[in-house]
Amino acid sequence: MKSYGTLYLLPVGLGDCNIEDVLPKRNLDLIKTLIHYIAENAKDARAFLKQCGIPEISKAAISLINQHAKEEELNSFLKPLLEGHDMGLMSDAGCPGIADPGADIIKRAHQKGIKVVPLVGPSSIVLSIMASGFNGQNFAFTGYLPINSIERCKRIKELEQLCQKQKQAQFFIETPYRNGSVFEDLLKTLQPGTQLLVATHITLTDENISVKPVVGWKKNSAPDFFKKPTVFGIYT
Repeated sequence: MKSYGTLYLLPVGLGDCNIEDVLPKRNLDLIKTLIHYIAENAKDARAFLKQCGIPEISKAAISLINQHAKEEELNSFLKPLLEGHDMGLMSDAGCPGIADPGADIIKRAHQKGIKVVPLVGPSSIVLSIMASGFNGQNFAFTGYLPINSIERCKRIKELEQLCQKQKQAQFFIETPYRNGSVFEDLLKTLQPGTQLLVATHITLTDENISVKPVVGWKKNSAPDFFKKPTVFGIYT
């Protein structure tokens, strides 16, 4: 029986930080043994590998994936694994497979019977849930809200109703330059007593995680989240 390689899911730092502060030694040691990688951006991937202390980055074979990759291309990424080589799958930031196109690779690896090993590392979504104080036994991550303000407000109201009816905390993200408009829609749509989490630049030196009822947020200035990756959460 042919022996396949192992697909390692490699968490990446969430920004400019000391990589040893957010990744365990096991990750760093393992990454140095790999040659084949799958990533979204070659420049960012090589910068990450350099941080991890890869001795010869020029020898790293990096296949690039994005959300528009076609079926044949996705299947071709598995070739080194099928030939017996271990591979590392990384996201631009955080954990691969979570709000990330790498999930398609992971699905195909399972279909082929390839071993998948997730490694410990930072996830802004998981860390935000941990820090929220919301219901940790019933929560949902809903990805991105609609871009159109009217549709976005409608979706916000739907999520608030889920909180009320099912006691389910709701978490979502946005493209950083739209944080301000999302925050404004949250304040004008949510009920005054609804709890609102704003978690910005998690694990970085200017990390800011705050939870207040909507009425409390309205009495304060908006957080410093302009063009900074941010996770939002609500709970009633």
